[in-house]
Amino acid sequence: MERNEIPLAQPFITEQDVEAVAQTVAGARLALGPSLDAFEEAIAVQCGTAYAVGVNSGTSALHLIIRAHGIGPGDEVITTPFSFVASTNCILMEGATPVFADIDSQTLCIDPEAVEAAITARTVAILAVDVFGHPADWNRLERIAKKHNLILIDDSAESLGSLLDGRPCGSFGHAGICAFYPNKQITTGEGGMVVTNDETLARLCRSMANQGRGEGGWLNHVRLGFNYRMDEMSAALGLSQLKRLDELIDARANIASWYGDLLSDIEEIATPPVAPNVKMSWFVYVIRLADRFSRADRDRIICRLREQGIGCRDYFQPIHLQSYIRERLGTAPGQYPVTEFVGDRTIALPFFPQMTRDQVQRVAESLSSAFLR
Repeated sequence: MERNEIPLAQPFITEQDVEAVAQTVAGARLALGPSLDAFEEAIAVQCGTAYAVGVNSGTSALHLIIRAHGIGPGDEVITTPFSFVASTNCILMEGATPVFADIDSQTLCIDPEAVEAAITARTVAILAVDVFGHPADWNRLERIAKKHNLILIDDSAESLGSLLDGRPCGSFGHAGICAFYPNKQITTGEGGMVVTNDETLARLCRSMANQGRGEGGWLNHVRLGFNYRMDEMSAALGLSQLKRLDELIDARANIASWYGDLLSDIEEIATPPVAPNVKMSWFVYVIRLADRFSRADRDRIICRLREQGIGCRDYFQPIHLQSYIRERLGTAPGQYPVTEFVGDRTIALPFFPQMTRDQVQRVAESLSSAFLR
């Protein structure tokens, strides 16, 4: 990285984090040990659930939840087209069919009205995503799921620490997930967690994450499973980071506030709104260009920012327009207009807890000047 570049994201690793991992490496237990047990217990407390199961990625956590519920061929799962592809891939991995529902133009989370309109006789589940850290409309989604007897899955990979009406993300529906990639609120490098109040579901996920082992010994396998385990070093790092979660959330909130202040006079953009009943744990900071701009305009702005050493990117590209999804599901442009409209105009700006106000100021100035060229 050049000296004057500002990266899009950067993990915040302290000496205490390094020491926690070093102590684990120096020990005798590198897998399935006390660090994982402690990390699982701490995440369950954080998410307000009875159980947590550590795994090697958020994608693995979603896959296990889908599989544990017996979702498969012939089943439909309603989900959002505005997300990272993992939320769709985990449905496809079990042979079920993702059915997309368009998003709310403000929160960018799945629109409950679109969800209800998409329900058919084959619908078995709703998988909603807390986009960029903002909780989905879980109150309405829970009512819809109950009304139609559907499984409700909380993909809270981006929202650790966010609250909706005082209730933590990850605690909604039948099960949720956390994810700990390096750009998340806390990181384990790679890693994820199933969170749930369902003891049977937690036990199934734990077994399937560990090669389908039962409780009768190391070589007793009772079902098809995978190696989705989280190692002790990752768990030690996660546990150390989790102790600073409030500090990290506050730092991100400060940076989001600086952005809000410094970008407020740039008429060409809209800053991300937060609903009044939400306490936001910011994951990324994504602005949206004014309606009059096109995808090509957005791409030119990104190029101009990068020329000035500002890390940025489009965020997200609509899932239903990804080539492999179009080939597999027959989706096409025009099906989910809000998602497509938003997807053409979003830009993720540099965002990480150790950013300085001077760096945020530089990003704002660079963004403002990018519209003048």
